[in-house]
Amino acid sequence: MTKITRLHTGTRMSQIVLYGETVYLAGQVGTPGASVAQQTRDCLDRIDALLHEAGSDRTRLLQVTIWLADMVDFDEMNAVWDAWVPKGHAPARACGEARLTTPDYRVEFIVTAAKGL
Repeated sequence: MTKITRLHTGTRMSQIVLYGETVYLAGQVGTPGASVAQQTRDCLDRIDALLHEAGSDRTRLLQVTIWLADMVDFDEMNAVWDAWVPKGHAPARACGEARLTTPDYRVEFIVTAAKGL
């Protein structure tokens, strides 16, 4: 049976779940009230750190789901995203609009990646 490892586990969730060679990250949000661009940078910085801890990196992304509080912010988020994703390593991706935990959050990223550096 394949082992499941959970890291940074709280009452409701784990920040990282490892199953076989797959890394699952909890949804990442940025600094509440900051611009969409800054919240996106914050999310991607946190994703880099969590992937590194899990033995992966952004070149190993499999799938990313992005939630925006308002699709009007799509271009601002993508400007940061496009600079962050290594050329030739774009994951399967979906982006939609959803009401996030508080109005101060404008963007949330949910990541699945393969292990291995």
